[in-house]
Amino acid sequence: MKNKIRVLRKEKKMTQAELAKQCHVSRQTINMIENDHYDPTLKLALDLSESLGITVNDLFQRE
Repeated sequence: MKNKIRVLRKEKKMTQAELAKQCHVSRQTINMIENDHYDPTLKLALDLSESLGITVNDLFQRE
């Protein structure tokens, strides 16, 4: 599953650590999601989309 997390996070001038803190996960988790090594839970996907100001459908796309 492809995602736009890195692009959106950088547009908002956020670090991985800042996004992780908002979503109550580790920085390493954000890194793994950004690098397509981990698919987030539905709750985390919702938290990420809310933090980045985008819908879940627009944040994640099937390959």
